[in-house]
Amino acid sequence: MRQAGRYPRPMPRKPEDRAFTVSEITSLIKGTLEEGFPEVLVEGEVSNCRPSSSGHLYFSLKDREAVLSAVMFRNRFQTLAFRVADGMLVRARGAISVYPPRGSYQLVCERLQAAGEGDLLAMLEERKRRLAAEGLFDEARKRPLPLLPSRVAVVTSPTGAAVRDILRVLKRRSAGVDVVVLPAPVQGEGADTAIAAQIVAANRWGLGDVLIVGRGGGSLEDLLPFSSEAVVRAIAGSGIPVISAVGHETDWTLADFAADVRAPTPSAAAEMVSAAREDLLSRVAALGESVREAILRRLERARLLLERFTAEGLERQIDAYLQPLLMRADDARAALSDGIRALVRDARHRLELAARDVASCSPLAVLDRGYAVVTRERSRTALRTVEGLAGGDRLRVRLARGALSAEVKETHADEKL
Repeated sequence: MRQAGRYPRPMPRKPEDRAFTVSEITSLIKGTLEEGFPEVLVEGEVSNCRPSSSGHLYFSLKDREAVLSAVMFRNRFQTLAFRVADGMLVRARGAISVYPPRGSYQLVCERLQAAGEGDLLAMLEERKRRLAAEGLFDEARKRPLPLLPSRVAVVTSPTGAAVRDILRVLKRRSAGVDVVVLPAPVQGEGADTAIAAQIVAANRWGLGDVLIVGRGGGSLEDLLPFSSEAVVRAIAGSGIPVISAVGHETDWTLADFAADVRAPTPSAAAEMVSAAREDLLSRVAALGESVREAILRRLERARLLLERFTAEGLERQIDAYLQPLLMRADDARAALSDGIRALVRDARHRLELAARDVASCSPLAVLDRGYAVVTRERSRTALRTVEGLAGGDRLRVRLARGALSAEVKETHADEKL
């Protein structure tokens, strides 16, 4: 036991006939101890650990030769990050105090730390950073658990409370699930190698749809195998989804960061991989209700659409669709008729003009002015000159109305009419 502060001073000499009362001597001892040991750091093994109903923790620190009573009051005890149990090696910092009614002294603890825990925590923190840098703890690589696994593999001690809790929960919630227990020591030398080997074996032989790796609670040293590099790498390399279920709810190991899911206790891990019949029925009922409501919504939309297709409704829709087309057809027909009439009038007018032109150019119109067409009677060729005519030739004279035959008596080439 190491001491800090002032060492106790010897009691001053008193006359030999001086008698002290118990209170006086106890007061002298109290002052000497409390002044001499205002702050000490004591290392020892916890024994007779008994939390009180008032929230204080009473325990003893012992080694091979001595025992020291200790107390940690509620305001300090509630801040501890670990569970104190008999057999733990701890370091307690506090002051020596004397309790006069009992004439006993004790260590009033202000801080309590598992012996060697600071070094262990530093080592684990360094290992955590190194493995995290390799991506073994990345959320992106974590996989969801199967909804209804048919086989659950469990890596744990075959005689521990953890496996009993897991089997009890699975029997109650999913009696049809097969459970394969892969036995491994969960603390002590070689435990990490055995745990990692069982995880690899479960993957090699496909022993489960989901793998639970865990144990019950314990001290930081007890849980060290689950923070070993071998176990972390085995979990990270597992093809089977892994649930880390190590310790109690407040316990953490590096296996928790590498696993796909962390369960606070082994029982909670069993609940995660099992589905109660009531839960499934509730989910099926909820899905059925969702399907029914979706069908009803579709039917209602279909009914509203069909209401538009009654005989009267269809007639109105057809009329509404055809009326513009019919109006456009009537307009087109009227425009076509007007166009044709305009074309006919124009053609008639042009025909009349052409008839007038033809009539004005017709030889018959010339005959009406007193002219006649004279042709040889035989050849029917028109005569434009008297050349080639001789007396006795027969001629035919075409008048404006009628014709006559004539005989040439004589010709006069130069005579002008």
